[in-house]
Amino acid sequence: MATAGAAALGLAAGALPAAAADWKPVRPVEFIVTAGPGGGTDQFGRVVQSVIQKYKLMPVAVIVTNKSGGAGTEGLIAAKGSKGDPHKLVFSTNLAYLMPMITKVGYSIDDLTPVAIMAADEFILWSNADGPYRTAKDLIAAAKAKNGSFRMGGAQSKDTDHILTRQIEKATGVTMTYVPFKSGGEVAVQLAGGHVDANTNNPSENVSHWRAGKVRPLCVFSKQRMPLKDKVTADMGWSDIPTCKEQGIPIEEFRMPRTVWAMGDITPEQAGYYRRLMAQVREKPEFKEWLQKGLQTDMFMTGTELARYIANDKANHKVQFSQDGWLLKD
Repeated sequence: MATAGAAALGLAAGALPAAAADWKPVRPVEFIVTAGPGGGTDQFGRVVQSVIQKYKLMPVAVIVTNKSGGAGTEGLIAAKGSKGDPHKLVFSTNLAYLMPMITKVGYSIDDLTPVAIMAADEFILWSNADGPYRTAKDLIAAAKAKNGSFRMGGAQSKDTDHILTRQIEKATGVTMTYVPFKSGGEVAVQLAGGHVDANTNNPSENVSHWRAGKVRPLCVFSKQRMPLKDKVTADMGWSDIPTCKEQGIPIEEFRMPRTVWAMGDITPEQAGYYRRLMAQVREKPEFKEWLQKGLQTDMFMTGTELARYIANDKANHKVQFSQDGWLLKD
C-alpha cells in the first residue's frame, strides 16, 4: 500500500514542470488540528510539525492551532473560509468526509483539497480485566443474553466508535446500548472503572490501563495480528491479540485513516508541494517512531490513489448510514 502510494506520488511529481515544482510557502504555515491538545490528531499534527522543523523541510515556520469544537468540524469550517490560501493545512481523520454525510456541519468535503493519508489507527475490542469475558466469543454471547442492556462505551455519538459498534451488532446479531463520552481517553477510564462493559479504543488509548491490569484486549479488527512482539503485561503483548475474525466476529478490518487536507481552490502546484512534503516526513525516523509508539499502521496514499480510497470509503459508509437512518437527505 505504501509502495503504491509512493509510486503514485512520484508520477504526480514527475508530471509537474520545473517552475511548478519551485513553488514554496512564503509565510508561516498554520496546521489546523481538528482535536484538542494531547489527543491522537493533535499528536499527529505536532509530530509532522516537529519533523518539518528538525529537518528544515520548509523555508517557513509551522504554527499548530487546535480547533476541536463540534467533534472537529470547527477546524474544517474554518478551512472552508480560507479557500485559496496555500498557507494552511488541516489534520483530521476520515471523519472529515464522513461527518457531512450524517450531520449538518457547515462545510462540504469539496471545500478542501486532499493531500495525504499518513497512517491508520487500528481498533481493538476491550473488556474490563475483572469482568467475566476472557474472549470476544464470551463477550458476544453475554451481549446476546443481555438483549440490549450490554453497554458499549465510545467517543461521542456517530463517531468512529459508534460506527464500529453498529458494524459489530450487524455482524453478530446482538443489540448493544452505545454510551458516548467526550473522548477515547475518557472511555478508557470508564472501562477501567467497570462503568461500561466494553469499548473499541485504539491501542494507544487503552494501553496504560492494560499495563496496569485494569482492561483486557479481546481481539483486533485487522486482517492479521499486530506485528509488534513487545510484551505489555507479563504474559501478553500486541502480537498475542487474536483478530476479531478468528474470534467469530465477521469483520475483516476496521481502521481510521489519519488525513491531511489543504484549502480548496489552491493550485495543483501548491497541492503537489504538500504531497511531496508529506512523503518526505513519513520517511524520517521520528515519524516512524511515532507510528510504532502509537501502534499505528504505516498507510500512505496521495493523488489518484487517495481520491479512489476516499470515494470507496464514502460509498461503503453510505450503505451503513442509510441502513441506520443516519444519512442526511440531499
